[in-house]
Amino acid sequence: MTLFTKMTKIALFGATLGFAGSTFAADAMDLDSLLKTLEQGKTQQSVENKQREQEFIARQNDQVQMLKNTQAQRNNMLSESERLETLFEGNEIKLANQTDTLSKRMGSLKELFGVLQQVAGDSSNKFATSVVSAQLPGRGQFMDDLAQKMGSTSKLASIEDIEQVWYELQREMTEQGKVSRFTTDVIVEGGNKAQQEVMRVGAFNLISQGKYLEYNASTNTLSELTRQPVGRFTSTAADLQQTSSGTVQFALDPTGGSILGLLVQAPDTTEQVHQGGAVGYVILGVGLLALLIAIERFISLMLMGGRIRRQLKDDVPRDDNPLGRVMKVKDQYPSVAYDTLELKLSEAILREMPKITRNLTLIKIISVVAPLLGLLGTVTGMINTFQAITLFGTGDPKLMAGGISQALVTTVLGLVVAIPTVFLYTLLNTRSKNLLLILQEQSAGIIAERSEKGA
Repeated sequence: MTLFTKMTKIALFGATLGFAGSTFAADAMDLDSLLKTLEQGKTQQSVENKQREQEFIARQNDQVQMLKNTQAQRNNMLSESERLETLFEGNEIKLANQTDTLSKRMGSLKELFGVLQQVAGDSSNKFATSVVSAQLPGRGQFMDDLAQKMGSTSKLASIEDIEQVWYELQREMTEQGKVSRFTTDVIVEGGNKAQQEVMRVGAFNLISQGKYLEYNASTNTLSELTRQPVGRFTSTAADLQQTSSGTVQFALDPTGGSILGLLVQAPDTTEQVHQGGAVGYVILGVGLLALLIAIERFISLMLMGGRIRRQLKDDVPRDDNPLGRVMKVKDQYPSVAYDTLELKLSEAILREMPKITRNLTLIKIISVVAPLLGLLGTVTGMINTFQAITLFGTGDPKLMAGGISQALVTTVLGLVVAIPTVFLYTLLNTRSKNLLLILQEQSAGIIAERSEKGA
């Protein structure tokens, strides 16, 4: 760039400043103030930076000192760790030597204490489930504490501990042969507690007021069984509780309640009838109908037979019995031939026959239909069983139990109704035939008498 060009640009710049001078003259002082402010700020920032540098240098010295202290502490801890490790190894050697010395000194006693620990643990579990604990609570706690103490520490059992174990075992064996009474709270039906006298039969069963009780070891409570066994068992419990001396029969569960628990789960007669379902109810209904008819027929034939026997002793015919009504035919036709009288008597006997043999055919029909209904229930139950097998398989037998129960129960119900119904029909039919035989016998006598008179 030439000198002329530079001078020209300077002149132009000066002219420009001269032109703008008249416009921005008032702002000249503000720009100066701005410049001064920037200069002061720069000075203040330099002072702050110096302070920060000094603080950083001071902190750096502190951090160096902290590092030295931490390293010294680490060295001390390493030294302590080495010392403790050496001490631990020495203690292990001493402990091994002491253990070996203890084993040598104990000799056969080591096996003895091992057996004692095992016996204490087993006895604790036994006492927890024994019905004797209902009368003598808290026996298992000592055994449990002793077993845990001997298993967790090297402390040996004392002579008193051994004697206490011996005493508890001997007391359990002694109580197993006793029948004792005591009073305690019993949870009765409805969940209420009642103070009752309880009789304990050895270590087998607990009874109260003629009912079997159940012992809950976790809560140490006695409660009546939700379902009691059948009457022939509960009656022995009542007899035992009412007896103060002598010998009495008692239904004992030697398993301590296991067999009794299974026994009370067995369905009773009412539940078995309900298992028969609708077909079972129909069988019982027709069986009841046959029974009512049989009772009515038995009473009627018995009364009718009594009146006929009285009529046999009297020559005057009466209308209250079939024989009397048949004998009246002779008086109604005094002059007819014996063959005509025979026909009239046969007619009279035929009129009496429906009254004597009424409803016997229905009893016979029921005796035949009842087994068929049982067979129907059997088929229905087997269908339900096969449907359950189709849907759920054979993994769970309980799914098939309902159908099988219905099949077997209906068969039993059918036979139970049919067998006595056959006997009832046979008995009533024989009685009715005997009455008809009396009528025919007397009718034959009347005909013979008329024939002799005609001759």
